[in-house]
Amino acid sequence: MNAFGELEQELKRLIIQTLDLPDLSPEEIESDEPLFGEGLGLDSIDALELGIALQKSYGLKLQGDAEENKEHFFSVASLARLVASHQTS
Repeated sequence: MNAFGELEQELKRLIIQTLDLPDLSPEEIESDEPLFGEGLGLDSIDALELGIALQKSYGLKLQGDAEENKEHFFSVASLARLVASHQTS
């Protein structure tokens, strides 16, 4: 597994731990699956909790009302791209 794949797995574990989803395993979360709505079924409260966890774990500075947050939080893969770009900058 490459570094990006490892980051995706790390984020899946973070989602499960942060949102208290013990019945879900990282392998059950598809990297390109939407996190909200029809996909994993997360809601706005989950997004807030996840945003806080990302700030604590990766030092990300997210704007609460930023339009690009919808794109960043679309899937595990999009979150991984955000974290990876933050780590290299």
